[in-house]
Amino acid sequence: MQFDVPDPAYTGSVRARAHFRLAVKIAFGFVALLWVISLMNWGLDLDPEVSSIRPRQWVGLVGIVFAPLVHSGFDHLIANSPPLLVLISAMVFLYPNSVLRTFPAVWLGSGILVWLFGRESVHFGASGLVYGLASYVFVAGLLRRDRRAIAASLVVWFMYGSLVWGLLPAPSGVSWETHLAAALIGVALAVALRRLDKPPRKRYLWEGEAERGSSALDSEL
Repeated sequence: MQFDVPDPAYTGSVRARAHFRLAVKIAFGFVALLWVISLMNWGLDLDPEVSSIRPRQWVGLVGIVFAPLVHSGFDHLIANSPPLLVLISAMVFLYPNSVLRTFPAVWLGSGILVWLFGRESVHFGASGLVYGLASYVFVAGLLRRDRRAIAASLVVWFMYGSLVWGLLPAPSGVSWETHLAAALIGVALAVALRRLDKPPRKRYLWEGEAERGSSALDSEL
């Protein structure tokens, strides 16, 4: 199987480097927002469960939008912050068009599924985003013949492969339903959007010669 090498003129361009810096800034900005919200909740002594998803309860519908923004405590937030920094940076940098569809789909789609099918509990936190983005980056790397995508997939596997245990039914306190729903959405979108965001591949000298030879043969015929 041939693995495509992105064109160095593309990956090493000023625009590509600027895009990477932008991706990192967006990731840090989102994580900073989560910290600001948690600090406000702590300072004002607000209960994060108010913004949680409560399955099949009308009051729990608000959590579909707001649940990923609140956490049970700083330990919970600290656990989610590093993977969010890595995964959001990877998504924005490698899949700038796909992330515009994947991020909201994982955010809202997992919330809707949990509200419909989750156990009677409270569900909140950004771990669903972690699972959805991680599954997208991992599966996208398996489907694309792009070395950058494959490298990102391997990094996610080695750094966060243990997340797979969070997909299994767990005791109270862990929303495995959110993890599973988000991961399934991430996998489905990685398959559906596999043709988006393909970088221009490096073309070798022999490819140009082969094309010229083919054109000359066609003209003779």
